[in-house]
Amino acid sequence: MECTVSWTGVAGTRSGMGFVAETGSGHVIAMDGAPDAAKPENGGQNLAPRPMETVLAGAGGCTAYDVVLILKRGRHDVRGCSVKLSSERAETDPKVFTRIHMHFTVSGKGVPAPAVERAIAMSHDKYCSATIMLGKTAEITTSFELVEVA
Repeated sequence: MECTVSWTGVAGTRSGMGFVAETGSGHVIAMDGAPDAAKPENGGQNLAPRPMETVLAGAGGCTAYDVVLILKRGRHDVRGCSVKLSSERAETDPKVFTRIHMHFTVSGKGVPAPAVERAIAMSHDKYCSATIMLGKTAEITTSFELVEVA
């Protein structure tokens, strides 16, 4: 896997702290820094997600992918899955994640709660490389709700 991240500030873009990531699979992700009132030249313009927001989003995508795949492989009629992540970071540099909570909302027809609980646990403990890696610095907790659809 590879990725190239380029600073866009030298290109005369609106933000002096904008970056574009070009992934090895051919996709582009824009990132920007937060505005800095004290030193505007060192801040961004809030035009795209912050880099650490993309890390959190990647972890959410990784674990949601696992949960859906595990449920589908179990032949459960899963119709939707979302995960809301909330996090806390260290107050001093490096401001690593120290706590992450993931709340899953799984919708489907007749999907048993134990199957959802098992899928989340399997992702958390075995499959999701992003959350397992983040678990080295952060306490990761999970919860879920199940929505029955007609």
